[in-house]
Amino acid sequence: MNDSQVQQAAELLWSTWKSGTLIDAIPREYRPTNRDSAYKIQEKVSQLSGSRQIGWKIAATSENGQKHIGVSGPLAGRLLADRAFSHGDTLELGENLMGVAEAEFCFRLGRDLPPRSENYSIEETLSAVDTLHPAIEIPDSRFSDFVTAGEYQLIADHACASWFILGNPTSYNWRDLDLVEHKVDALVDGVIVQSGVGRNVLGDPRIALNWIANELSQTKIGLKAGEVITTGTCVIPFAIKPGDHIKLDFGVLGGIEARLV
Repeated sequence: MNDSQVQQAAELLWSTWKSGTLIDAIPREYRPTNRDSAYKIQEKVSQLSGSRQIGWKIAATSENGQKHIGVSGPLAGRLLADRAFSHGDTLELGENLMGVAEAEFCFRLGRDLPPRSENYSIEETLSAVDTLHPAIEIPDSRFSDFVTAGEYQLIADHACASWFILGNPTSYNWRDLDLVEHKVDALVDGVIVQSGVGRNVLGDPRIALNWIANELSQTKIGLKAGEVITTGTCVIPFAIKPGDHIKLDFGVLGGIEARLV
């Protein structure tokens, strides 16, 4: 894709973000045809938003999630500051096509993981992590039928990013914890609606973190110190609506909650 095509695609997607409208597809003449062009459009959408990038999300980190939206593997998307909240906040849900929330292990980096020719090992990736946080993601799509949009269009649209809620860093020694079997409960208005474990995220949230480090290294983007990386839902996405009080219980790692209006 040339710069003009990237710009056209990004302007179309950003206009849907601003207006809350949906599109069937990016017109074929400037639709991304590979991951490289998709990430270029994503970057341009982020620039058009005028919002500061605070980190990254990973979508489709389970086989069921990949099958649901028809993709071959995980997808990376940018998280924007003006759509991010903190533990205990109230947020206005607004129009939301997906209508679900997700429970996620989220890592904050203490140093850069820049692009390079060889892959990062899990040990190298983890050594760059500063803190671990519980997090809530409320995804959305700008495509009227996101399950058939395809991975390149979904990447261009920030991998279904929307609202993000970051919990407090855990004080527990998480590096010695078995995150694979670590249980998380999702509650709505005090009632457990879903439960899951860390292995639901690519087998281990740490594997998901390593995946995005290498995905963004290969695409010459990289990760930066201070960025947060939310690794994908460890529970089946659960239905939400305005008026709900959402709470995630990560056991010894802490919890996070938010109210929707």
